[in-house]
Amino acid sequence: MSKLESQQSDQSQAFLRWFRVIVVVVLIAWLGNSIYQNSISPEATKPFKLGLDLAGGSHLVYVADTKGVDQSEIPELMNVLRDVIERRVNVFGVSEPIVQVEHSSFVTDNPTERLVVELPGVTDVSEAVAEIGRTPLLEFKLFSQELADQQSALESLNSLTKSSSSSEVVIGNVKINGEEVTIGEDELPFVDTGLTGRYLQTANLEFAGANSGRLSNEPMVTVTFTPEGADLFGEITKAHVGEQLGIFLDGELLSSPVINEPITGGTAVISGNFDLEEARSLYKNLSFGALPLPIELQSTQTIGASLGFEVLDHGIKAGFLGLSLVMLFMVLWYRLPGLIAGVALLSYITIMLSLFLFIPVTLTAAGLAGFILSLGMAVDANVLVFERMKEEFRSGAGSRKSAEVGFSRAWSAIRDGNITSLLSAIILFWFGTSMVKGFALVFGIGIIASMFSALVITRTFLIALPDVNKSSNGLMSKLLGSGLNFNRSKQE
Repeated sequence: MSKLESQQSDQSQAFLRWFRVIVVVVLIAWLGNSIYQNSISPEATKPFKLGLDLAGGSHLVYVADTKGVDQSEIPELMNVLRDVIERRVNVFGVSEPIVQVEHSSFVTDNPTERLVVELPGVTDVSEAVAEIGRTPLLEFKLFSQELADQQSALESLNSLTKSSSSSEVVIGNVKINGEEVTIGEDELPFVDTGLTGRYLQTANLEFAGANSGRLSNEPMVTVTFTPEGADLFGEITKAHVGEQLGIFLDGELLSSPVINEPITGGTAVISGNFDLEEARSLYKNLSFGALPLPIELQSTQTIGASLGFEVLDHGIKAGFLGLSLVMLFMVLWYRLPGLIAGVALLSYITIMLSLFLFIPVTLTAAGLAGFILSLGMAVDANVLVFERMKEEFRSGAGSRKSAEVGFSRAWSAIRDGNITSLLSAIILFWFGTSMVKGFALVFGIGIIASMFSALVITRTFLIALPDVNKSSNGLMSKLLGSGLNFNRSKQE
C-alpha cells in the first residue's frame, strides 16, 4: 500500500470513528430531549409512572376462593379474574390501576391465590374497596313455570287480602293476616343451571347483516363460552328449546332471551327488542361484570402522597450523590478514560429514563434501588476495561490499541458477571412478590443498558481519541496515564 493510500485509509478510519461519536451524541441528545418534552417540561403530557410508595394510593389484597375448582384451571381463571377487575376499575375512572396475580409459594402447606390491586392516587380505602366490590357475579338461569305459577298464586292472595274487608282471610287451613306476601329477589321464577361467568370467554357487540335473517343493523350481543362452558350450554339449550334463559348480574335480571334451537358451537347471539344503548349496556355488563371466581378482601394499605414524595425525593438525592462520588473517583483514578466513563454513565441514565418512560415501567422505591445497583454494574464494566487498558498502555502499546485489547480481554469477565446478575433478576421477577418484581425488572433492564453504555458508548469515545503511547510527552499521554494510584511506585 502506498503512502497516499495509507493516508486516505487513516482519514477514512478517523472519519468513521468520529461519525460514530456524532451518532451516539445525537441519539443521547434526542432521548434526553424526549424525556424533557414528555415528562419534565411544563407542557409535558406523559409523566413517569410512579408506584404507590412514591405517588401514594391504595394497596388492596384479595384472596380468591378456589374450592371445588380443578387445580389445572386455577392459573387461567386467575388471569381472567385479573383482566375483569382491571377493566372494571378502568370503567369507574381509576387512573392506571395495577392488578397482579400472586401465586402462593410451592413449598407452603396452605396454597392460596391472591389478587393485588394497586390504585395510584386513591387514598380513600373505603372508596377503593367499593370500586372493586361492585364487581358482580354473572349467572345464567332457566325460567321455571312452576315458580311462576307460585308467584301468580301469591299475587292473587295479595289481591284477595287487600280487597277483603276483614283483617284476616282464611283459605283452607292457611290464615293470611292482612300483610302482603312477597317473593324475594332470590325467588324469581328462574332456577340455577350451573352456568356462570367462569365459563364465559368473550362478549362482543355486533350488528346484524342484511342476510342474517334479522333486521339490518339490528344490535345484538354475541357471547362465546369456554370449551367446558360450550358443552354445558349445549346441554342446556338441547333440553330447554322454547324456554327463556335469564342472564343475571349480581342477582339482577339483565335479559331473558328465548332458546330458539340447540346451540352446540359455544357461541350464542342475544338479540331482541332492545336499542343500541341497551345492547351496549348488556355487552359491558357481560364483559366487565363476569367474575370467574369469588374473592374476599384480605388486607388494605394506604400511602399518602406526601410520604411518597418524601421517599422519591430521598431516592433522587441518594442517586445523585452516589453518581457524583462515582464520577469523581473515576476521574481521579483513571483521568481521561474516567471522564469518558462518567459521560457513558450519564448516557446510561438517559437511556434508562427513556425506557422507563416509553415501555413504560412503574417506578417504585424498590425499583429505584435496582436502578442504583445497576449503575454500579456499569461502573464495574468500565473498571475491568480500564485496568486491562492500563496494562497494555504501560507495556508500550498505543492508546487506541490498548483500548481495543482492553475491551477484548475484559469482555469475558463482563459477560459472565452480567449474565449471572441477569439470571438472578429473572429468578427474582419470576418468584418474587410485586415489590420484588419491581426491583428485579428495573435491575434487569439496567444490566442490559449498562452493558450497552460500557461496551458501545465508552468504546466509541475511547477509540475516537488521538493515538498516543506512554513515551509521548504531550498532554494526551498524561491524561491517559494513571491518576491516583497508591501502588504506582511498585508498578513502575
